[in-house]
Amino acid sequence: MTGDVILAVDLGGTKVESALVVADGAGAGAVVPGSRHRLPTGRAIGPEALTGAIRSVTTRSLQAAPARVFGAGVGAAGPIDLVRGTISPLNMPAIHDFPLRDLVEDTAGAPTTLRLDGTCIALAEHWLGATRGATTSLGMVVSTGVGGGLIVDGRLLSGTTGNAGHIGQVHVVEPADHRTDREGTTLEETASGPATVAWARRQGWRGDRGEDLAAAVVAGDPIAEAATRRSAEAVGQAIASVSALLDLDVVAIGGGFSRVRPDYLDLVDAAVIRWTVLPRTRPIMVRPSGLSTDGPLLGAAALRARADLL
Repeated sequence: MTGDVILAVDLGGTKVESALVVADGAGAGAVVPGSRHRLPTGRAIGPEALTGAIRSVTTRSLQAAPARVFGAGVGAAGPIDLVRGTISPLNMPAIHDFPLRDLVEDTAGAPTTLRLDGTCIALAEHWLGATRGATTSLGMVVSTGVGGGLIVDGRLLSGTTGNAGHIGQVHVVEPADHRTDREGTTLEETASGPATVAWARRQGWRGDRGEDLAAAVVAGDPIAEAATRRSAEAVGQAIASVSALLDLDVVAIGGGFSRVRPDYLDLVDAAVIRWTVLPRTRPIMVRPSGLSTDGPLLGAAALRARADLL
């Protein structure tokens, strides 16, 4: 394998993962064999332990470098501070103003770019995945959380602080729900795997995990059926709202919970149509992610490989 490589780092509430990714040429986007490493994080992790985990995985990745590492890209749970290069993730409460960009840059010895993890997913889909060729697109994940990012007029939308495009924090409310407080009304609090399991349990269902819901749908359980449809409906509602603002061409959806039932994306697509108010000259295309579990790392690498889109 020849050509320059990029150190890609993905930091979230359950793990930190790093790998080396080929920057360009025929092998662009390929993960260098033996370079992918991960360690757990978790809600209880503190700054010292997080620093150690990041240094450990990135150092091990760098040892597999077949060529010059000319840069590093980092995608992280937010909120982030784009100017200072710090993160204060909601799903790691003990981490505040953590100097993530400088830590990775010091370890890699190369210029480093930081962005929100959902933003990286959108960039990866635009570079190598399901939204290639689209002018305006949304890349999103429905999993333990719900996140996403936007490509607008062919360029990555990061915003002044770096937190633009976080569709998981858009509020969605069921038509029969007249609540006026904001608690529990975000897309993430409504449609994620844990949120959907919690809703089903409140209706009397006795399972514990998204995998249990998937099995219950296959078995014809009416609560599991209603719960997973409710999730897809909320995702479609949010997509329709984003499209009203930005005139989306394509949406790519990944994440484990987006596979909770075979027709999940079909249900999302139908909900997008129901919730779209303004007439459109063409439908919004809802597609499965083209990158599977590699999206976050490839998006982090794209921060350097496709810096022209930033």
